[in-house]
Amino acid sequence: MARVIAALSGGVDSSVAAARMVDAGHEVTAIHLALSRNPLTYRTGSRGCCSLEDANDARRVADVLGIPFYVWDFSEAFHTEVVEDFLSEYRAGRTPNPCLRCNERIKFAALSDRALSLGFDGVVTGHYARLVTRPDGVAELHRGIDEAKDQSYVLGVMTQEQLRHAYFPLGDCVKAEVRAEAESRGLRTAHKPDSYDICFIPEGDTADYLHDKLGYAPGDIVDEQGAVLGSHQGTFTYTIGQRKGLRLGRPAADGKPRYVVGLDTTGRKVVVGSHDALRVDRLTGVKPLWCDETPPVEGSGSEVSVQVRAHAREVPGLLSLTPSGISAELDEPVYGVAPGQTAVFYQGTRVLGSATIDTTG
Repeated sequence: MARVIAALSGGVDSSVAAARMVDAGHEVTAIHLALSRNPLTYRTGSRGCCSLEDANDARRVADVLGIPFYVWDFSEAFHTEVVEDFLSEYRAGRTPNPCLRCNERIKFAALSDRALSLGFDGVVTGHYARLVTRPDGVAELHRGIDEAKDQSYVLGVMTQEQLRHAYFPLGDCVKAEVRAEAESRGLRTAHKPDSYDICFIPEGDTADYLHDKLGYAPGDIVDEQGAVLGSHQGTFTYTIGQRKGLRLGRPAADGKPRYVVGLDTTGRKVVVGSHDALRVDRLTGVKPLWCDETPPVEGSGSEVSVQVRAHAREVPGLLSLTPSGISAELDEPVYGVAPGQTAVFYQGTRVLGSATIDTTG
């Protein structure tokens, strides 16, 4: 049996994951991550994932399970690796995924490293994903069986070393089963709403948060021909594919909606155009991370499926290596893909790895 850390977020999924590891006879220690320098500035209730409310819920779950409970302060690392990265990416006109970055640099890097250094065998989380160990010892990451809750996309940044020390007890079940199990166990998190959005933006208003942190940088909203249609207070509050909140002075000639199709951070211009201008058939990526440690590409390229958002549909394509990272030619178009987002590559249900999107075309 293993000696493991169970990362208790204060939600139902991590609660049941920990309970299942206890039932299986493992030696489980519960850890709640303190990620905020001031928890009162983070979200609470259904919009939170690392608030004081969540810490209290996690402690009560540990008490019910009869396992040790500790809070580890990762607030400095979280601020540097996630919050500052988030602000830097938006300032540069890119669109980051802070939850994915948290998995990469905190939950499956800093947390795992500390757990292993203390003699634990690995880290347990409530992610909906599956691990399959091959005869050669390689741990493959696969989609969870609950398609609606599959979280393999946000785990596509994990390395082979991290996967070998990870446990995902919920990968073979569906959400409704997890809530029913939590209720039958008497866990207070059984009916707690899922967390969503960005935990470190208290009011849920990303634009307002960015203005508060980055200030104001007024500029023009223009069409693809350069005609001025309106104004803005900072390109960093817009993202490719955005439709709402443009507040343009006049409609498009064809009467169809306009979308953000480009960001010129130097010229302080937000470029808008038609939905067709959002079409993406190919993309390049930098900072590739491979779950098996080696690139899964042969010859002139490999057939894969590409997913560009946590809940987006995967599309088939051809993945190739480049001197700076990767390129992917898509068999079907996707729309509204922004630099800074993460592309995750699959073969069947298996996650091959990921890359940060650099350009699209």
